Amino acid sequence: MFYTYILYSAGFDRFYTGHCEDVALRLQRHNNRMVPSTKSYLPWLLVYYEEYASRLEASNRELEIKKKKGRKYIEYLVNGGGTGSHFPSYDRDSQ
Repeated sequence: MFYTYILYSAGFDRFYTGHCEDVALRLQRHNNRMVPSTKSYLPWLLVYYEEYASRLEASNRELEIKKKKGRKYIEYLVNGGGTGSHFPSYDRDSQ
């Protein structure tokens, strides 16, 4: 399986969208400062992910989310509007 995922940095109120084969390992790499584009915004929380059968599908979905260029769309997915797995503990208003 491959995954498209969304991370959230509460301290900086930022989202990051990516794709990978192992979500837990990828989150660990983000939080261990091994990803240049996210190392300044620790810690990251996994707030949403979707599963796909191929890397191409996961990559295409990542690009689709990024092309929306809207935080509102990401918040819609994270808050239960998407078909993937979201984490109810995420609540931007309580941050």
